[in-house]
Amino acid sequence: MTEALRTSGTRFPGLKLTKADRKNLDEMKRLGVLRERDWRRIRILELLDAGWNLTATGLAVGTYPREVRRVGWRYLCKGVEAALTDEPRPIPPRLLDHSEESAIIAMVCSDPPEGQARWSVRLVAVEAKKRGIVKKVERETVRQLLARHELKPWRKKNVVRSGTDSRVHRMHGGCVEHFGSSADAESASRGS
Repeated sequence: MTEALRTSGTRFPGLKLTKADRKNLDEMKRLGVLRERDWRRIRILELLDAGWNLTATGLAVGTYPREVRRVGWRYLCKGVEAALTDEPRPIPPRLLDHSEESAIIAMVCSDPPEGQARWSVRLVAVEAKKRGIVKKVERETVRQLLARHELKPWRKKNVVRSGTDSRVHRMHGGCVEHFGSSADAESASRGS
């Protein structure tokens, strides 16, 4: 019933803590291993229990009356544990599906467009739209996608290129010719 009152816009009726809840809050304060947010919510419940209104409680605790009202309603609807925790936040929808992500990654691993030396985040976003991979994509979405896959296309050595450069770069700076198979590599090393 109290959930229906909360969502219908009814004024906050005030609350009275039960003895068990008051004891539970005192025990939590005594242990003292709480976040600042938890201390504030405990104090909100205590002040509301003492008969303070929403505005006065908000001023005393240093928060908005809206938060005081939410904590109070959560206590009335679901109890002290719910009043001390956050309501679950909504999960935003994915901006790119798996096939779009794969196509963008494949595009980045290929050569950059004509006239460009390398891929940039902005260029990836523009090209993805131009090639019809996605209808709409922002730079930040592309940046997060590349970061998630640990790709840095603006750094030539981090991207797989097709056929143009057949050498393998080593960390110490040397280059080795790339051979088609390990058997070819062994025969080439024996021959020299």
